Amino acid sequence: MTTLQLAPPVRRRRPSRKLWLGNVPVGGDAPVSVQSMTTTPTTDVEATLRQIAELTAAGCDVVRVAVPSQDDADALPLIARKSPIPVVADIHFQPRYVFAAIDAGCAGVRVNPGNIRAFDDRVGEIAAAAGAARVPIRIGVNAGSLDQRLYRKYGGATPEALVESALWECSLFEEHGFTDLKLSVKHHDPMVMVSAYRQLARACDYPLHLGVTEAGPLVQGTVKSSVAFGLLLAEGIGDTIRVSLSAPPVEEVKVGAQILASLGLRPRKLEVVSCPSCGRAQVDVYRLAEEVTAAFEDFPTPLRVAVMGCVVNGPGEAREADLGVSSGNGKGQIFVRGQVVRTVPESRIVETLLEEALKLDPA
Repeated sequence: MTTLQLAPPVRRRRPSRKLWLGNVPVGGDAPVSVQSMTTTPTTDVEATLRQIAELTAAGCDVVRVAVPSQDDADALPLIARKSPIPVVADIHFQPRYVFAAIDAGCAGVRVNPGNIRAFDDRVGEIAAAAGAARVPIRIGVNAGSLDQRLYRKYGGATPEALVESALWECSLFEEHGFTDLKLSVKHHDPMVMVSAYRQLARACDYPLHLGVTEAGPLVQGTVKSSVAFGLLLAEGIGDTIRVSLSAPPVEEVKVGAQILASLGLRPRKLEVVSCPSCGRAQVDVYRLAEEVTAAFEDFPTPLRVAVMGCVVNGPGEAREADLGVSSGNGKGQIFVRGQVVRTVPESRIVETLLEEALKLDPA
């Protein structure tokens, strides 16, 4: 139906091992996947599954759930069984919950070595259990919970400290023959994070999960994550991503999917091309763009829709889109694949665009 084409990535993907989180491949030639994390209490199985369903509908490929207590661990079997996408258990502080997550049927386990007491002493047991169940493990190093030995050695959570932590833990698993690993080295500063991932990418061929940790509220976190992910993904670095926002997790998924689509790493669904703030606009472009976005949010096939407010760039942009409107003087010229098909009152622009979208034949 659409004229949109995927642009080739700036650089070929970094060669990496492939592993599987349930039915989702990660690394190798697999597409970059989008992850998020539930905010509901894991013990509230119904609420957690409802949120997972919302994340799935928004484009989430893999979901993480927190397991801070035994009650949370007890809820995992039902969540893992009923979730429409693979569930990864997020483990901190207590190694025993790693075994509970594996027994529960989780598709993967994330561990943070910096805050699990005596973690290194349990690696052999964890490797044996995960290997037998074919459950991958993500070694998730965070700047805020870096092992104090490394913090003192480097004088802070530097890129070198983060990378050394991840590679050290990898070596412990490798000693036991377990290599079904995925790595992350997150930092709240996007440029420190970028440096750490570049170093890690050169040092190993494990798949990498990208994240700017504690990125902040919606706008700030979106900008920081977009900058960091854009740099790394354009260099071929990164196999999964999570946009960490102080916002509902559905927003994380939407931003992550948009980042991948903008880089040509995921098919676009809806792309709205609309005017910025401008004194030439003869229509409330802000309102109109929001209304068009809402109207087409669940449209089943990819579309580029241009919403333009004046005659300077309006007709040109509208012609380049699948659908478009060039507005002015209370009216809108409706374009379909480069041709003006109707002129309608401003009040009927959105419904007319929807009518024309439903008439489109596959391109």
